[in-house]
Amino acid sequence: MTLTVRDFRPADAKAVADLRRLNLPYLLATPQSIAWEVSTAAAAQRLRLFVAELDGRVAGFVQAQLLHDSSVPGQASATPHVHPEWRGRGIGRALLSSAEEHLSAAGATHVFAWAADEPTAHAFAERRGYRRTRPGRFLRLALAAAALPPLPAGLPPGVRLCTGAELEADPRLLYAADAEATADEPGDVPADAMTYEDWLLRTWEHPLVDLDLTTAVLVDGEVAAFSVAATDGLGRYSSAMTGTRRAFRGRGLARLAKTASLHRARDAGCTEAFTGNDAANGPMLAVNQSLGYRPCAEEWRYVREVAPGR
Repeated sequence: MTLTVRDFRPADAKAVADLRRLNLPYLLATPQSIAWEVSTAAAAQRLRLFVAELDGRVAGFVQAQLLHDSSVPGQASATPHVHPEWRGRGIGRALLSSAEEHLSAAGATHVFAWAADEPTAHAFAERRGYRRTRPGRFLRLALAAAALPPLPAGLPPGVRLCTGAELEADPRLLYAADAEATADEPGDVPADAMTYEDWLLRTWEHPLVDLDLTTAVLVDGEVAAFSVAATDGLGRYSSAMTGTRRAFRGRGLARLAKTASLHRARDAGCTEAFTGNDAANGPMLAVNQSLGYRPCAEEWRYVREVAPGR
C-alpha cells in the first residue's frame, strides 16, 4: 500500500472531520470548521494541516502550528491522528516527522502533543523523544436527561445575564474577559498574548461558536463571567471557554453563566454536552461536576525540544 503525506486540500474536509470525531468524540468538528480553520489561519500561526493518504483514502492527519497567542516564543503543537484500522503502519510517525520538520523551519523550539491515556499512545510519544508533562480531562453531560440546577429567580442589583448575540455591538466586552481568564488557565504554555483581532476571528467568528447559546454575566455593564458555547448541528454542545475576571472570582458567576448556557442549549435541542479541563484546574472541574458532568476521557500532554531553523 502506498503512503503519501501531503498538505490538506478542501476536498479532504469531510474525511478529516469524520476521523477527528471518530478518534476524539468529545471534541466538535465539521467539514466546514476544518476548512475554515485552515483557510483563515493567521500568518503568525504558520499552520499546516498534513494529511496521510493511503491508496487514495485519508488515513490520518496532523495540524502543525505555532502557538502565536503566547508571550513565550518558539512554542508549537502537533498531534497526529490515525484511523484505528491503519495504526501500526508508520502513519503516525510519518505525519509527526512532517509536522516537526515544518515547525522547526518556522522557528519552533518546543513541540507539544497530546496522547490518549493508553499504553500504545504513551509508547509512541516516548519513542519519538517526547516527555510527559501534565494530564487533561474531558467530561460529558447527558444533557437531554440532566438534572440541571435551576436558574435563580432574581439577580442582585446591577447583575444581569445576556447572550453573546446581545454583545454584538461591542464584542470587546467579551474579549476582555476571555483574554484575562485564558491567561490565568493552568498549562504548559501561557496563552497571554491573544490580540483582539485574532480573538474576533478565532472565537467570535468561528463557525462552531453559537452566540445565541454563549452566555455572559454582566456586573454594572462589564462582563464579569462568561461561557462560550459551540455546537455542531448534530445535537452536540461544547464549552469552548468558561471563565471569570479576577475581580469577580469566588462569587459563583462562572457557574451561573454555564448553567444558563446549558439550559438554552437543551431548549435548542442539544442532547450531549462536552467540556475539557487541565487536571490542575480544580475550580472549573468542581463547577462542571456540580452541573452533572462526568469524566469520559483523559489525555496527557507531551513535549519535545527541537532545533529551530532546520
